[in-house]
Amino acid sequence: MTDLNRRRLLKGSLALAGGLCVPGLLTARSSTGLFNDQLTGYIDQLHDPVIIKEGDTYHVFGSGGWNGRPQISWRTSTDLIHWRDNGDPFDELPKWAFDAVPGAESMWAPDISYYNGLFYLYYSVSTGGSMRSVTGLATTPTLDRRSPRYKWTDHGMVIETFPGGDFNCIDANKVIDLEGRHWLAFGSYWSGLKLIPIDPQTGKRPKGDDSIYSIAYRPAPENGDNAIEAPFIFTHGEYHYLFASYDYCCKKLASNYYVAVGRSKSILGPYLDRQGRSMMEGYGTAVLVERPWGSTRWRGPGHCGLMHDGDRDLIVWHAYDAENDAAATLRIAELVWDDEGWPSVKGEPVRANNRQ
Repeated sequence: MTDLNRRRLLKGSLALAGGLCVPGLLTARSSTGLFNDQLTGYIDQLHDPVIIKEGDTYHVFGSGGWNGRPQISWRTSTDLIHWRDNGDPFDELPKWAFDAVPGAESMWAPDISYYNGLFYLYYSVSTGGSMRSVTGLATTPTLDRRSPRYKWTDHGMVIETFPGGDFNCIDANKVIDLEGRHWLAFGSYWSGLKLIPIDPQTGKRPKGDDSIYSIAYRPAPENGDNAIEAPFIFTHGEYHYLFASYDYCCKKLASNYYVAVGRSKSILGPYLDRQGRSMMEGYGTAVLVERPWGSTRWRGPGHCGLMHDGDRDLIVWHAYDAENDAAATLRIAELVWDDEGWPSVKGEPVRANNRQ
């Protein structure tokens, strides 16, 4: 957000940094292949979605506050088309986080992943435009509220940032790389997107390891903003793909948010666009962008989450609906890959290889 895992099977663990797919279950298919033509139910007032699947149910989590409730927003569906409200994940807001950030009113930018028998929910607490931010972690053995095993446990702070620093710790994304190592990507504005190692046993930074790596940056024009945020790292083939949101979210129909991608064989980068230019220099290949800008129904598409879902990949994001009072609304599509290993979003227009 302007101030908000889904990988694959690794070493015997169901670690899909964003999606848990259970073998033997049929995956939902829309009749046209374009889910956005059919979405219904509780799909509006949603920012910064991420998606995961448990059993036959898809779960989308998003930022709190936009729907009138401060907690993380939670929606569910069994077919990716009909969505319902699944209530609040916690009985109460994490007191430690709101004590740490005076003035904060809601939880932002969740990330959901599954590893070693637990669902990991990372979340951010901050105030708009501030570097005083915290990222926390909660876990549960299941997302099924009907199960006796359902219970969220809050594990407190993972990382924090303060005014006077040079980066902001919101928009977390848990990553398991192609070598099986665990990481947390995050960042919004300032010096860009960052990556820190994570202890897979605790979901937090390894003791004594304060290393932090820069993976993407947006040079600012004179008197302008370096608008980049919302990293999401997704594996495909032999590459790590870094999806990031550029330009401005949260301006309703004036939003010009869009998503660009680069790739690297190393989780640490460098992440390069289709023409070999670095995301550390502000480049990226567009995958979600409104064209022509400011003239379509769906404005400012961005802050995406992805998951492997059987034999296909899914991407979710939010966009502002010009036909529904500029409501931030859930969007879903299949992510498809060309012969050179570059992604596109089924049914969505793009303008490739741009720097803006």
